[in-house]
Amino acid sequence: MSNRPFVAARIELWLDRRLEKFFRGRGWRERVITYSGYGSEDGARVLARIVLAPQFRDSQIGKAAEQFLHRRGWRNFLTAACVHQRYSIRFGDAVVEGTTDRGGYVDHRLRGHGQSPGWQQATILPEGVDEGEQADVLVVKNDETFGIISDIDDTVLTTLLPRPMVAAWNSFIVTESARQAVPGMAALYRELLAAHPDAPIIFLSTGAWNTQPFLRRFLKRHNFPDGPMLLTDWGPTNTGWFRSGQAHKRESLLQLCLDLPNITWLLVGDDGQHDPEIYGDFARNDAPRARLIAIRQLNPTEQFLAHGTTEPIAPDDPHERADVETISAPDGRGLLAQLRQRGLLTR
Repeated sequence: MSNRPFVAARIELWLDRRLEKFFRGRGWRERVITYSGYGSEDGARVLARIVLAPQFRDSQIGKAAEQFLHRRGWRNFLTAACVHQRYSIRFGDAVVEGTTDRGGYVDHRLRGHGQSPGWQQATILPEGVDEGEQADVLVVKNDETFGIISDIDDTVLTTLLPRPMVAAWNSFIVTESARQAVPGMAALYRELLAAHPDAPIIFLSTGAWNTQPFLRRFLKRHNFPDGPMLLTDWGPTNTGWFRSGQAHKRESLLQLCLDLPNITWLLVGDDGQHDPEIYGDFARNDAPRARLIAIRQLNPTEQFLAHGTTEPIAPDDPHERADVETISAPDGRGLLAQLRQRGLLTR
């Protein structure tokens, strides 16, 4: 049985290497796209991507043009990845080195950084580059015991399109100003974090990393609290044509348990796809780490657009939840009222 990666992954790597060689020959240089990381007082996870970009982007005109053009989602996918690019990271007292994966992504864990709780910055420096980029990292207190994990699509924002078209439409066509916020969700998260000011909020989605810049702008525009995002890289894997969104969420939940071991999580999602199933499995297998599950109920139209029927795809069965309670409501206002009744808005 062959140990070689799936054929699509080998083709992708072949194309990326040749694109990288082509653009390097035309003077393009390394550019770091930073993502928000997270960690504890003991260790941290730094996230970024290293790509090639024309040198005019370093000018004021180039930066202004890039900021304008990247508000159209499809332009975020026009990148040339730096395959297996060497880099260094400095975060507080820690200095580490690593190599990007075949998509140019940096996902590096480090320890002994000595940084205090709150938002801090790590410097990511590609090999051969004189100046690095600053990546935000949320450091969580070791004794913090409460946190929020939130889905994005159909939980905090919605686009009234058939689900197979949503990702392409959101990513390639519209700007973030064309999306709609789910009523009451921003207020829900703000009130929860007012009651738990040191708690982290992590946005977990099956969306592509390329969409992160305008997702962050959307959340800021609609007054959502800031928090790290855990997205995914579309495309082939070592075993198939496309990455599994469900597997990404399940693996991310387990990783958060390892990285932030003292936190019990409020898990927020929707019933349009597989959030009840994923959160339910997590609650059964890691019951001490799941404090409560909150599900936003889609209306029949949204259900039909999500998966072709007017009923939830995975009906919730609270009796299989290993003592982890599940609440549900059509919007953030309804969920907020139920959380108040359960005392989650007090420390």
